[in-house]
Amino acid sequence: MFRKFAIAFAGVASMAGTAHADNFTGAGATFPAPVYTSWAQAYRNATGNAMNYQAIGSGGGIRQIKAKTVDFGASDKPLMPNELQSAGLVQFPTVIGGVVPIVNVPGVQPGKLKLSGAVLADIFLGKIKRWNDPAIARLNPGWRAPALPITVVHRSDGSGTSFIWTSFLSQTSAAWGNAVGASDSVNWPTGIGGKGNDGVAAFVKQTVGSIGYVEYVYARKDSVAFTLVQNRAGQFPQPNQASFAAAAASAPWGRAPGNYVILVNQGGAGAWPISGATFILLYKNPQNPGKTAEVLKFFDWAYKTGDGTAAKLDYVPLPLAVKNQMRKQWLQITAGGKPVYVGK
Repeated sequence: MFRKFAIAFAGVASMAGTAHADNFTGAGATFPAPVYTSWAQAYRNATGNAMNYQAIGSGGGIRQIKAKTVDFGASDKPLMPNELQSAGLVQFPTVIGGVVPIVNVPGVQPGKLKLSGAVLADIFLGKIKRWNDPAIARLNPGWRAPALPITVVHRSDGSGTSFIWTSFLSQTSAAWGNAVGASDSVNWPTGIGGKGNDGVAAFVKQTVGSIGYVEYVYARKDSVAFTLVQNRAGQFPQPNQASFAAAAASAPWGRAPGNYVILVNQGGAGAWPISGATFILLYKNPQNPGKTAEVLKFFDWAYKTGDGTAAKLDYVPLPLAVKNQMRKQWLQITAGGKPVYVGK
């Protein structure tokens, strides 16, 4: 379904006219593609300006902004402060969401099967090979699990969704942390790869016995069964805006250097354990300050008017105080010693 996002963005740009001075381009994460699509369409209707965004994965977004082939990059994997500094970049969050395991197991309905981080890690390590494994049975008493082989589906591209997923597995499984670790691209011990959230969802949907991971909106829109995941408090909350917001409630926005904030495995009974923010990457001293100003103008507009759209798509909008902190940080993006954009 979501393979059409890049095409939709390109269509928005072409309708506004490719030579329009206020058009701008971006590339990166598929995690926020649904909300960026909706924001872009509404922004064009309101202003006549167009965003051309390619949902190619966080790794691609990081590469393209560093290569200066786009006006902004987008990544669910925040860059560490030293990497931002060496590249001359800044980053700021836009929305918060959650990553969920998705399965194709006969008889399993959305939100019914329970899994833990340790069990998920052993599945993705290839140690748990069948759905009737005792470790899964202990979390789901009374479920008559089929003796069905498990097929692991993971991302084939550099992915911020993978970074969030592997960060959670690393925090909940020493075996995973020691053998694989957390990154946007890892050496997967087992399984098959799909490109983008949509590619993983498609593989799981067509492969009986499979398990993968996607941003929650892809599970909901593509009607793929998601599982519950045990959080740090030992609870199994539903993935939704409330549990994503609970995970982000104590995030140190404005205090973390470079806005480097990881939201996985947060405390609190209601916190979804595989939550994360998605980020925009810009140059601190851009070569084309006019384009950077247009990017900031767009996200300022989204901060002001886009919360309802984000909520409808099961993302969590940033709190107003965080948005205001980001606006203050934008003043540090300068050309000739002056901010390239000052919000109105």
